Amino acid sequence: MSANAAVSPARQYQEPVSTVTRVRQIVAIALAAGGLVLTLLNGFAIAYLLVGLWLGLLVWKPYHGILVFYSIISVYPVLRVISISLRPTSGLLSRSLDIIPPGANFNSFVQLFTEEEFLRWMFNSLAITVTVSLIGIAIAATGAYAFSRWRFPGRRPMLIFLLTTQMLPASMLLIPIFVIVAQLNLTNNIIGLVLAYTSTAVPFSIWILKGYYDTIPPDLEEAAMVDGCERLQAFWRIILPLSTPALSIVFLFNFLASWSEFIVAKVILQANSVMTWPLGLNELIGTFNTDWGKYAAGSVLVTLPVLLLFMWQSKYLISGLTLGSVKG
Repeated sequence: MSANAAVSPARQYQEPVSTVTRVRQIVAIALAAGGLVLTLLNGFAIAYLLVGLWLGLLVWKPYHGILVFYSIISVYPVLRVISISLRPTSGLLSRSLDIIPPGANFNSFVQLFTEEEFLRWMFNSLAITVTVSLIGIAIAATGAYAFSRWRFPGRRPMLIFLLTTQMLPASMLLIPIFVIVAQLNLTNNIIGLVLAYTSTAVPFSIWILKGYYDTIPPDLEEAAMVDGCERLQAFWRIILPLSTPALSIVFLFNFLASWSEFIVAKVILQANSVMTWPLGLNELIGTFNTDWGKYAAGSVLVTLPVLLLFMWQSKYLISGLTLGSVKG
């Protein structure tokens, strides 16, 4: 066999590079080189090199350049909060744009734990949000299953009513929620806030799960019941495992809605022993003085549970219905 015959047709034919593409590549290289030159001339100022590289990427791959710019805009405020939390006390009012400020230290983090009851605030918030998320999943999963599988009088008006409740802002529901909680003697009580959050989280959760249950063929449940399962067993063994992505979304929705809520918590909880982290950080804001270092440090720390939750549940969010239905 000759050498030419051994070469695959894909290698024999190469699409010619257009003139526009070559010009873009040349301009991109020139901009990156210009950034490097300016960096060397200005005492290794890395900013010139980064700008040159970004301009080169913008010319060569416009969509990639726009996405990189958007990512920088999104991440920069977070970096600024981290920078403020690392500043020494003497530099809190500095206008410097350095991500890592001069004299950076962790004194604000240490003071947040030693001078404030930050651990208590975090524990209360975690207890409330996890409880609301689990109760919301339990109620929404069973309620959505009933709306999805059975046709009963008033089904459609009830679904519309549940959706309508989500259109009302929290401030409009604040007074009736407080009256109900006060009548139950649950003010200044975590249980009262859990009930308030659960009542607002369940309706939308039912809508999410109901739409997902509609995509699951009823034949799977019928096959399980033919094999001897009861309706509840079929729901537990068939529907819930297939609904893992939707249940993860509902859990995240309930968790995020409760984790950073401030208005309802401010009205129901007044005692320091039951404060959540939004209420606790709000206490750091004074009329004449605000400790921005501790405030920024707390803002950084309260993002960690949400970040870890997203990382832990990412594998469930990308799983599909078909993959789950064919597993043994």
